[in-house]
Amino acid sequence: MQDNDGKLIHKKMETEIDPIELIRQILSHIGLILLVAIVCMAIMGMYTFYYVTPIYESTAKLYVLNSGDSAINLADLQVGAYLASDYIEVFKTWEVHQMVINNLNLPYTNGYMQDMLSVTNPSNTRILYITFKSPDPHEAMEIANEYAKVAIQFISKTMSTEEPNIMSEALEPVYPTSPKKSFNLIFGFMIGVILSVGAITLRFVIDDKIKTAEDIRKYSNLSVLAIVPTLKRNRMNNKRAKRGR
Repeated sequence: MQDNDGKLIHKKMETEIDPIELIRQILSHIGLILLVAIVCMAIMGMYTFYYVTPIYESTAKLYVLNSGDSAINLADLQVGAYLASDYIEVFKTWEVHQMVINNLNLPYTNGYMQDMLSVTNPSNTRILYITFKSPDPHEAMEIANEYAKVAIQFISKTMSTEEPNIMSEALEPVYPTSPKKSFNLIFGFMIGVILSVGAITLRFVIDDKIKTAEDIRKYSNLSVLAIVPTLKRNRMNNKRAKRGR
């Protein structure tokens, strides 16, 4: 009997996973899956709302163009594009960072300012976007505008080019750009679903027990003649002992 059981188990392990049966197992545990997903979403929500510091971004814009020319030709546009790329490098100098720190009496280092600052030039434009990130929305606005002013001063003193113009001043942001609360909640829910479904699938794969008569027919190609129910001997013995007393 043990040999037959061993052969059945071995044959079951070698049989490919039945996707229909796997889906049935997953659907039968849908309540558990939703519970785990909601718990993970709640944990991610608590982390997002109570432990992550909101970050605000404010952007000032500079316009790079030779204002002395009355007419704009193709050469002027090309020169403006080259200057925009050169001006981006200005914002990477420690002198510019230090001037902003001194002007606003900031308690930050040049490295911190560089990490929180981003300067971009959209393609086919001569506009510089000066964006600064800070936990304080008012500070983000002040520093972005100060970088624009300091850059104009630095460029006029050190580079023999036309000064860029302030096209748009930074405004105080109302909403933080990070963390993305809705995304984090959805992400936590999906992590819970993936973990629970993965655990159910793993349990289904490694479970090599013969549980039903259908399993015997499936893996041994033998017909089941009869099914003997398990008798609860302990309860019967207890009842007899009580009667004897």
